[in-house]
Amino acid sequence: MSRPPLLLPLTLALAAVLPTAAHAADARKAAITVGDTPLIPRTALFGNPVKAGAQLSPDGQWLSWMAPVNGVMNVWVAPADKPDAAKAVTDSKDRPIPGHFWSGNSEQLLFVKDNAGDENFRLYGVDVKTGAQRDYTPFDKVRVRMIGGSRKRVDEVLVGINNRDPRWHDVHQLNLKTGELKLVMKGDGFAGFETDDDLQVRLGARPNAAGGTDYFQVKDGAVADKPFLSTSLEDNATGPIGYTADGKTLYWRDSRDRDTTAVFAEDTATGKRTLIAQDARADLGQTLRNTATGEVQAYAVDYLTTEWHFVDKTLKADFDWLQKQLGKGEVFVSSRTRADDKWIVGIDPVSKVSATYLYDRKAKKLSPLYVARPELQNAPLVPMHAVEITSRDGLTLPSYLTLPSGADKNADGKAEQAVPMVLLVHGGPWGRDGYGYNGTHQWLANRGYAVLSVNFRASTGFGKKFLNAGNKQWGLAMHDDLIDAVNWAVKQGVTSADKVAIMGGSYGGYAALAGLTFTPTTFACAVDIVGPSNLETLLGTIPPYWEAGKKQMYSRMGDPTTDDGKAILRAASPLYKADQIVRPLLIGQGANDPRVKQAESDQIVQAMQAKNIPVTYVLYPDEGHGFAKPNNRIGFNAIAETFLGNCLGGRVEPLGETVRASTAQIAHGADFLPGLKAAAEKK
Repeated sequence: MSRPPLLLPLTLALAAVLPTAAHAADARKAAITVGDTPLIPRTALFGNPVKAGAQLSPDGQWLSWMAPVNGVMNVWVAPADKPDAAKAVTDSKDRPIPGHFWSGNSEQLLFVKDNAGDENFRLYGVDVKTGAQRDYTPFDKVRVRMIGGSRKRVDEVLVGINNRDPRWHDVHQLNLKTGELKLVMKGDGFAGFETDDDLQVRLGARPNAAGGTDYFQVKDGAVADKPFLSTSLEDNATGPIGYTADGKTLYWRDSRDRDTTAVFAEDTATGKRTLIAQDARADLGQTLRNTATGEVQAYAVDYLTTEWHFVDKTLKADFDWLQKQLGKGEVFVSSRTRADDKWIVGIDPVSKVSATYLYDRKAKKLSPLYVARPELQNAPLVPMHAVEITSRDGLTLPSYLTLPSGADKNADGKAEQAVPMVLLVHGGPWGRDGYGYNGTHQWLANRGYAVLSVNFRASTGFGKKFLNAGNKQWGLAMHDDLIDAVNWAVKQGVTSADKVAIMGGSYGGYAALAGLTFTPTTFACAVDIVGPSNLETLLGTIPPYWEAGKKQMYSRMGDPTTDDGKAILRAASPLYKADQIVRPLLIGQGANDPRVKQAESDQIVQAMQAKNIPVTYVLYPDEGHGFAKPNNRIGFNAIAETFLGNCLGGRVEPLGETVRASTAQIAHGADFLPGLKAAAEKK
């Protein structure tokens, strides 16, 4: 249930925080001179794709993908040799199904679905031949977790269910044909498990007092008395990748005695380890493995861009052939049959629309399946450029810059004129930005903005020194990295210091709030999407099933159970500096968000109200941590586009019916954004 709209006195000091009409006009003039490229409709960028997420059944008899049914993304199935005979096998009417995967027996399609964004996912299955659907985990306020599948026991999977204790996922054996659930072992204290091809739990991972992980051998559900491997917080990126089919080899990613994680093969009988791959630039762990044996065939190095390296030369020959056929871009393989004779493949050309194909390896034949967003085929998409930015203390920040076509006519990544810029900050913060097609980058660049995404310290994938440099640095060195990136962009002639906005979701939303509170005049405006404002209340309200990760979060952010930790968290919380805000702020929030509760947005809005500081606050009663429904995604981006246009002067597609078509509740500040109040009123 959503909360009632927040009330606000009508007497507000607008001049202090909103751009004047003259300022907005000057900014708009600067942006429009970038070029007169066609405006890409928001619906083409953020609406439902025509098709997406294609998969092959393990036996190669079936194709499946996601596609709309009455405007809601559902699962479709077709015979592999007759893609045009596809039919929908699910009928979700209220919320998109986030994805799907095949059972080992190729008879059931499996998918998870929550309720209005609450992330209490249930596991469902559909019998491909009969269309019968089954709820395998019919429990309220429970989140299912996939633990293991098998090439041998194809009618069964192992799932984690936290219905006994919401903090821990007990391991259950699920029979996909009968729906029978059988308890294998309780999960008390464990963050996760590793299973083999016989569906035996072999390893258990338990958080330790050092903020790292202890790994225990498990046999017949019994856990060893002592761990055989332990890590500290510094090396917590270390962990298992998976067993080979015969269970004799366990692959690991491991950062101990090195900076970046390397891939090792461990002989499970002797414990001997063999180095498979390493790279000084980036953490390794993404692999392609033999569909029959489970042996590593290739590994990816993802530093600025993704580079595949091949252990198996036959696999390399396939990739080389596909590259020649598909052209420039990163070739990707999203699905393989168990016989490995057919693949689902595609290519990411970044500034062109990607297509998805069925690849017959033996016949060396590519059969087109679909273009996910055909509306973009003739759209003026622009390149993304990988850049390295140096922080004030010498760290290299791998980053991604997208420029409007008029500001970079030869597409070399060097700005020919300064334009307004949006600093787009990723979530996590223990995640990363990467190279490839990015709808948000394309949208903002099309509106006349340069877009910069920065992998700041604490981002994952760049080694433990880079990751751990962010420990307890929320609002401090992590924020400095973002400021250093802005200064770099100004120095490079990308933008000017007075025309930079900051925008992001989750941690990126926090960064937007920090930008306006810790450095009040650095950014012209900010867009916060589901961002925490008070780190104490954030950690106090995390979902119970995050229990295993609490110690690590405390170690990386500040421990709320200690006085020193509370002081760190309070100092890093934008809420307590809300009175410092002097620039426009837009907030978007899902009412059912289990990670960053609605209260995180409510409380900073209330603090701004108390000081008569304007803020526009948009609440979605049927969303969680981000906006999954296309009408809400399009609607909020329409509001954000209008907001940025008013602040920075970029091009704006009219609001039209987008806000009315969404479930948006303008909880506060509709009058602060031109046209929003009228656009939001229901007819």
